[in-house]
Formats: sequence, C-alpha cells, structure tokens
Amino acid sequence: MSQPIIAVRSVSKAYRLGAIGATSLKEEVTRLWGRARGRGPNGGTSESKEFWALRDVSFDVQPGEVVGIIGKNGAGKSTLLKILSRITQQTSGEITLRGRVASLLEVGTGFHPDLSGRENIFLNGAILGMSKSEIRGKFDEIVAFAEVEQFIDTPVKRYSSGMYVRLAFAVAAHLEPEILIVDEVLAVGDIAFQNKCLGKMGTAARQGRTILFVSHNLAAVLNLCQRAVLLDSGSIVGDGSTESILRRYVALNSSSAHIPLADRQDREGTGIVRMASMTLDDGKGATLNAFRSGDAARLVLHYRNLAGRTLRNVQIDVGIDDAAGQRIALLSTSFTSQGPFDLKSDVSTIEVCIDRLPLMPGKYSFTLFFAVNGEAADWIQNAGCFDVEAGDFFHTGKVLSRVQGRFLIDHRFVAGTSHLATVAGS
Repeated sequence: MSQPIIAVRSVSKAYRLGAIGATSLKEEVTRLWGRARGRGPNGGTSESKEFWALRDVSFDVQPGEVVGIIGKNGAGKSTLLKILSRITQQTSGEITLRGRVASLLEVGTGFHPDLSGRENIFLNGAILGMSKSEIRGKFDEIVAFAEVEQFIDTPVKRYSSGMYVRLAFAVAAHLEPEILIVDEVLAVGDIAFQNKCLGKMGTAARQGRTILFVSHNLAAVLNLCQRAVLLDSGSIVGDGSTESILRRYVALNSSSAHIPLADRQDREGTGIVRMASMTLDDGKGATLNAFRSGDAARLVLHYRNLAGRTLRNVQIDVGIDDAAGQRIALLSTSFTSQGPFDLKSDVSTIEVCIDRLPLMPGKYSFTLFFAVNGEAADWIQNAGCFDVEAGDFFHTGKVLSRVQGRFLIDHRFVAGTSHLATVAGS
C-alpha cells in the first residue's frame, strides 16, 4: 500500500478555559512551571483550567479516499480540521500531509476582506503554489460556478454570506488541491448550491482527490463517503464503512436523547437562554412517550431567560429526525404568523402544538434551537425522542404501515367528466 496522504498520530488539543489572547512571559513561565509540578498558577491543578478538545487521535487517509468526519456538537470535528488545515496547532502529536491542502471551514477563512473576489482567487491560488497562468486557466470556471460574475471586482467584505461561501468553495474545489477539507460551512448556501457543491466534490473524488468532509447531513455523508470516522468527546470511537459508522452514530445520539436538558453539556450558543426541561403530552396535559398517527401532540419547553430582561426577536426551531438521523421536518417560528417571540425574564414556557401528527409508525428524535436576533442562544441536538404508533389518521378504520410512505397527508379525490371524453365520443 502507498504512503498515506494524511497521517495523524496521537494528536491532542487542549484549550485554556478563560484565557483570552496572549499572556505575558512571566505568566507563561509561571503557568508552565506550575503545569510541570501538576499545579496551576493559583494553586489548583492545571487540568482544572484546561479543556481537551481532542485526545490521542490517530488515523490514516490514503490518496483518493473520501472520508466523512461525524459526531455531535463539541465532539472535536472542527478542531481536528483546523489542525489539519494548519490554522490551529495541536498540543501534542504529529500530523503528516503529503499534498497541497485547500480548506473551507467557516465563512471568512482564507479571504482578505478588503480584496476583490478576483484578487482573492489569485491570492488563494498563489498560496496553493499555482502559477498565474494556471489560475487564469481556471478563473472563468470558478466565477461561473460561484455565480458572482457581477460582483467579481467588488471587495468580498461587501458580499453576503451566501456569495462568500459560493466563491470560497469554488476556489477551494477548482484550484486542484490534492487534499480538500470541507466543514459544515456549506449549510450557509441554499439547497441548489449545496447540491451543486456535493456534485463537484463527487467529481473531485472520481478524479482521485482526497476529501475530508464534515456534515450533519448524514445522507450527504452516505452518498459521498466510502468511509467515516466517528468522534465523541474528542476521541475516535469508530472508524470504518460509512453505513456501519452511521449506525453507531445514531445509537450514540439515541443514548444522549435520554439525558435531561439541564444536564446536557454538548449544547452550543451564547447561553443567554437555556432550555431547562421539556415534556411531551397529548395536548391536554397527559404525558406520553408514544403517540398515534393522526393524534394531537404537544411539546412543552421550559426555558430560563438569563438576561434579566425581556428578549425580543427570538426564533425557536424544532427539527424532527427519523431513526437514521435524517431531518424529515422543521417546525419554526419563522414559518408561522406567531413568531418571532418575546421571552420574558426568569422562567417560562413555550408550547409547540401539532393538531394531527402526520408521521408513520417509527422512532423519532428532535433537535431544539433558540436564537436571539439571529444569534444562536441554545442549541441541543437529539434533545429528546418519541415513538409513533399506527393510528387511524384518515378516520376510515384503516391504518398504514411504513412501507407505504413516511408521511400521512390529508387529501381527497374529486371525480368529474373530462372534456376529452366528449371529444372522443363526438
């Protein structure tokens, strides 16, 4: 077997909690001396001031492999990709990269905001070691793919996030790096562009490029990647075929869904709002863990507003996923005439009401998301789970099985006389 194009050996990454910016030389020497003696500068253990985002991570990637990196929020996925992209330095361990790397990790990475789109294309190409003639040969294709022809000579700081991502991906994918690293940033684009990007990565894979792909879109991971690596709490807990690793990921998520919201540590957001607890009931107060298709269902969220004031312009999303972890529905205040909400100070509740549950029998989980003025305040994936049992959705005495679809849609048929029948008989 040839040498791996990516070799990761015992890589760990620690962050100092509460540390902002650089310390003085005296403080750094004191910290290192205290760490060597097993104690922090204030007499506590050094471990108490450190958070290990990655611990002893090792794996190889062969040339031409397409590998999905999956895991819950906070598992260490983005930290790993930043280390591989040389944006962040590991605390310990070794990384070997045998090829040019192009990374698309977050909006803003890799572009100079004051330069135009045209200038940034040439700048990124030069960073990848390409000549001007090579970049010119790809230039028109990059601009057309990104759909920014009209704004190519505009400074990118004036681009919308969608335009920025389109151009950044086009540059990363078209300048022919040996290794392409893509994080969840593609979620910023619209569905059509996401599909366009997935198609381009598929083409790059068939051309023998090596791709590392992080996404919560498990269908995309399954379609694009032959292999997946599963991270949990900074460590690799699975590495193998994509299908087998996705099954482990779903099982891992199912276990976290039973942890009370107040105890969940894998949440993201500013923390200005915290979901404290929740209940599922039949809409009349009777708590349930299983519902019947067609029955009423209600999710009651108990939240804590920690701002000490009423919060305005609050968006609330509830994503519903099936047993395979695929998103099948999104309930959002941004879709209804009732939202956005104002959240009163202290503790209160929000009710998410479904008059007739249109789901087929099966196991489901949901993700909770609160945002204040467009910024994530509390985000918990796989916050809870529930079962759906067969029910008489159509009030006909008949129940349907999962083999007949995923959703139950209220509908009717109307018979009439077609004008074609009159023409045929004339």
